[in-house]
Amino acid sequence: MTMYWKRSRWPRRAALAMTVSLLLAVAVASQGVASQDATPAPMGDVILATTTSTADSGLLDALAPLFLAETGYTLKPIAVGSGAALELGEKGEADVLLVHSPAAEVEFMDAGFGTERRTVMFNDFIIVGPEADPAGIADAATAAEAMAAIAAGEARFVSRGDDSGTHALEKRLWQAAGITPEGSWYTEAGTGMGDTLNIASERNGYTVTDRGTYLSLRGRLALVPLQEGDPALLNVYHVILVNPENGPAVDTAAGQAFLDFLLAPRAQDFIGEFGVEEFGEPLFTPCADNSCGMAPAATPAA
Repeated sequence: MTMYWKRSRWPRRAALAMTVSLLLAVAVASQGVASQDATPAPMGDVILATTTSTADSGLLDALAPLFLAETGYTLKPIAVGSGAALELGEKGEADVLLVHSPAAEVEFMDAGFGTERRTVMFNDFIIVGPEADPAGIADAATAAEAMAAIAAGEARFVSRGDDSGTHALEKRLWQAAGITPEGSWYTEAGTGMGDTLNIASERNGYTVTDRGTYLSLRGRLALVPLQEGDPALLNVYHVILVNPENGPAVDTAAGQAFLDFLLAPRAQDFIGEFGVEEFGEPLFTPCADNSCGMAPAATPAA
């Protein structure tokens, strides 16, 4: 009987010890995996009011999962013109803004609607049109002269007409050319950048666009860049933290998380590489806090 218990107790103890060891090993391995693949706990949504160019170019879709993985916040963008985005911020219907209409942004900040405004990136505007270039704008010395040539020839021109940053730039070019555009040749589409490009392409007309949106859509457009490189066509994007006093729905912590994310090295590097593989060049140039050294004149009130 004694021998029986000695023989039978040993296997049971050994089995128990092996089981405990196995469970401990699994627990340690699980902790290792969790520490390597840990993701932040869900933090809620960030309401971002932004220009359509950041959406039409695909940049926001590419940044959203990276932002979620790093912060736990889900990005909820509202893509409208910069003017409309600023209005949403003024009404407290967004936590943070990403826009490219410097003069309007300065007014927004001066009125106290924003608490922080930082440079994020830039690209440039270009004037595109049919390859035949009936208005001959490719030979113009400046963007304003190109607009004057379009008006003089009453060539078809499609404006966004939506109080966006692009529309604001277009209006400055007309003013510089001393022209008030009107007539059957001039159409205000009242649409985002992607739709405006499609309309201009269908009508064999000209339009002003940011380079990023054009590059992302050029495969389906019958439009080519005809005027570029003028310093007046620089296109700078800023991120603005909305003042929580604008409305009770403003989530300052969420907005701050997105602002910090955009300016951090990882997101800046991502922005600098975005589009290179597909288009052969980046759609935007990262420039956190004007780190790229743009001339002060090129970054009004940045």
